[in-house]
Amino acid sequence: METTPVLLVCPPTPRQLGTRTNKAPDQASVERDWSTDGTNSNSLDTLGSSSQGSTQGRGSSENTAVNIYKLNEREVKLLEQVDRYGFYSPPSSENRLLLFPSQPLKVALSPYRATSSSVTATPPLLPSQPPLQESAVERKTENRRIAKWSRMLVPASRDSGANIAKWKFEERKRHKLEERVYKGIPDRWRAAAWYTLIEGMATVIATSPLPGKGKEREVLRQERLIAEYHDAIDLPSTFDIQIDLDVPRTISGHVMFKTRYGLGQRSMFHVLHSFSLHCESCGYCQGMGPLAATLLSYMEPERVYFCLVRLHDDYDTHDIFLPGFSGLLEAFYVQEKVMQKMLPGVYAVFKQNMISTTAYAVKWYITLFANTLSYQTQLRLWDVYFLEGKDVLVLMAISILWVFKDNLLSKEASFESILNLLSSFYVMEDDDALMAWLRRAMSDRKLRRDMALWREEWKELVRTHQERDALL
Repeated sequence: METTPVLLVCPPTPRQLGTRTNKAPDQASVERDWSTDGTNSNSLDTLGSSSQGSTQGRGSSENTAVNIYKLNEREVKLLEQVDRYGFYSPPSSENRLLLFPSQPLKVALSPYRATSSSVTATPPLLPSQPPLQESAVERKTENRRIAKWSRMLVPASRDSGANIAKWKFEERKRHKLEERVYKGIPDRWRAAAWYTLIEGMATVIATSPLPGKGKEREVLRQERLIAEYHDAIDLPSTFDIQIDLDVPRTISGHVMFKTRYGLGQRSMFHVLHSFSLHCESCGYCQGMGPLAATLLSYMEPERVYFCLVRLHDDYDTHDIFLPGFSGLLEAFYVQEKVMQKMLPGVYAVFKQNMISTTAYAVKWYITLFANTLSYQTQLRLWDVYFLEGKDVLVLMAISILWVFKDNLLSKEASFESILNLLSSFYVMEDDDALMAWLRRAMSDRKLRRDMALWREEWKELVRTHQERDALL
């Protein structure tokens, strides 16, 4: 049988090669972790690459053993059915598909005074999500960015086997970090970049019970959380039945999560199970599934658990998942304040039609837009979110209202048409246009100061029990 060589860095472990005994061969052969050193994602864009292309983006390789693992014919055929991210078909919601046009994004966020529009209330639907295609020019651009990120991310520490354990941003390149993140992290570097960005967002709490300072305390925290993950796997959780029901429904079209009780689904269950025990107040909710699944597409389960805890602690997802969703309500309040300032006509239409933000935006925030945007756009948004924090989620919500403002202001607009539009699945015409628009909005210092003040206003409203009348 003919075989196709694939370059792997470091000897493949049994976990990476998968177990072929009790699974259908065609699924078992691809259910493995293609990432061996934390820099190459589990997406499939590097399979079958040349030696130079496969090792680029992995940092120093002087102590790295290179092995050729050959795919058999069945594996090759199976991999030919998936796109670069590992999906058999483009992931999309069961909701309506809408094209997210780039023309409105050419105008920066600013007060829009129109109160009505003559356009139709319902933009035309897409029959299906276009297949993911990459031109030669786009591939060339990606390769240039891979080379730039390989110089910007450098090894921070190595394990006992001289493998890279952690990465850091080269200090001389830090001034370029924001620009390069908004342009999109190369998929080959996404695992290392996400993990490093999430670490960088962390704040060291003075009252922490862990000894040491700064980096020492951070290392202890990481070791403690990884041990916590492994210990929690064997403990019972009251959410186990619900997690088991939700796991096969979470991005099931991905090669990692297609097989029931395969490696990917088991890893997702273990991460969500352990995370449900981490915070008794949050426990588990369905929105955690897409977060864990997306992170598992790039990282090992231990690191995914670590990242979920950091998102919980440092990105305030604790308040989003908390019963009562206090963090969601705060985000809704800030979003509505931005609407009043920048889209007063849209805000008035929503008020007139009694459309509350909770009617359409819950799934936006609770899944970090995972079930709202096409997968490649979701990844780009998460790149920025891990760099900037929660304000970018509010502005992503505003971008949807901004792009479709004329439809929302249409004389034909109604309660049903507005909710149908805002419950759609959006396919970007141009991801770069969206990221450029978000960057301009995030760089508006006055708007950012206002958003910070509105968050404090909301906290005061909650403290004085006046929050109920403060939202649409």
